[in-house]
This record gives sequence, structure tokens and C-alpha cells, in this order.
Amino acid sequence: MSKALTPQELHNLAMNHVGEDLEERGFEFIAVNSKLKKHPQFVCIDKNKQYFFVIVRAVILPENPNNYDVVWMESFKKHARDKDAKVLYAGVGIGSVDGEKEPIYLNKDYLLEYNGIQVLDTHLN
Repeated sequence: MSKALTPQELHNLAMNHVGEDLEERGFEFIAVNSKLKKHPQFVCIDKNKQYFFVIVRAVILPENPNNYDVVWMESFKKHARDKDAKVLYAGVGIGSVDGEKEPIYLNKDYLLEYNGIQVLDTHLN
């Protein structure tokens, strides 16, 4: 019998999708942190040596993966400004193909909603 994914395993699955996207976009990984609720998940640099802090958030569908805690994000953006880094947000929705109330299982098909990486403005208003 298959085992339902834990919250940490769902987070790791989301990070894998986002990591592949970052790699395809040409980012170089400086650090990776896969622990739940530890931010950022990825510290990357681009070809111009600009640092990026990447936040990955995995949610269970039908929750909208593009929504994030705006108040918390403002404090994180301040941290990024202090480090001369830009902030990228990647929300990933994962769901069971058997229905939204069903668990997501290891080694079984799943639904994925990923709209790509959002660049969050870190400048003060």
C-alpha cells in the first residue's frame, strides 16, 4: 500500500519543481534549505552576480499557491534589502488526482499547479 506524503515530503516535491525551473533559467545555487518554515529555500545568483532569495511555498489544492502572507513577506523583504538580494516567490499547489479530499501518495500521479516564479519588489514605498 502507498504511503501518504508528509508535509515535509510535499515541501520537498515543490522544491524539486522550483529548483528545476531555476536551473533552466540559468541561476547558480549558493545554498539550499529544504526544512519546512526555514527561509529562504534557495539562495541563488544570476549571470550578473545578483543574489536572489527564493521562497518556495507548497499548498494542498484547491488552496491558491500564488497567495502568501503579505505581512511576513514585508519583514523578509527587509532582510533581503539588507543583504542586497532580490526576492523571488514560487507557490506550488499539489493535489490528489482522486479528489481534493484525498491524500497525495508517494509514487502515484498528482496534480500540480505552478505558475512560475514571481519577482517581489523589495523597494520601500
